[in-house]
This record gives sequence, structure tokens and C-alpha cells, in this order.
Amino acid sequence: MWIEKLTEGLLRVLTPLGPRYIRPSFRQRLYLVWIFRNFQVLPMQVLSNRQRRLVDDLCARQNFVSPVLADGVEAPLLGTFERRPPIEEERPPRRPSTSVGEVPFAADAKQRP
Repeated sequence: MWIEKLTEGLLRVLTPLGPRYIRPSFRQRLYLVWIFRNFQVLPMQVLSNRQRRLVDDLCARQNFVSPVLADGVEAPLLGTFERRPPIEEERPPRRPSTSVGEVPFAADAKQRP
């Protein structure tokens, strides 16, 4: 299986527009097999600077290919990078904070007649 990955493997990059498939060179495939030795999907945040540069260079060339080979069989995947922007959640509005001086303590309440 890893021989097929080295000879015909594709890299899948998940983008906001959908998955993109890239055919790296043999040396890049060898390095990517090493990167994905323990995981099939990795977020960009866990990559080193060198690994991020490799993915950025591969995406910048925009040599995207189809995941289906000429004989109709899907190409083996080296792995998948999640290149998605962080999702910003809408949070409910916060209550205005009260300053410390405005909040009475229980001990102060007992002393006041």
C-alpha cells in the first residue's frame, strides 16, 4: 500500500471551497508519507514552518488534479490537510460588569442597621 502511495499518491487539502487534490513530486510524496505516518488528517496548526511552507507552495502552484486515475480507480491518498479558516461563533451579548465598589458584601449588610 505504501508503494502505491509513493508512486501515485495524492495530497488532499480541505479548503472553504471544498477538497482540492494535488500530485506532489516523488520527493514531496516521500516527505508527506512521513508526515502522515500516524494520522490521516492533520490541521495546519500542528505543522512545523517547513511543513507549512511545503503545503503553501503546493497550493500556490494550483496544479490541482482529479482524484480518479485514468483507469477509473481512485488514487491513493497520502493524507489530508485541513486548511480551513477558524470558525467564529456568535456569542450572546455580555452583561455589563459591576465594579467591586457597587457590590455589597454580606458582612457589610449585617453591619448596616
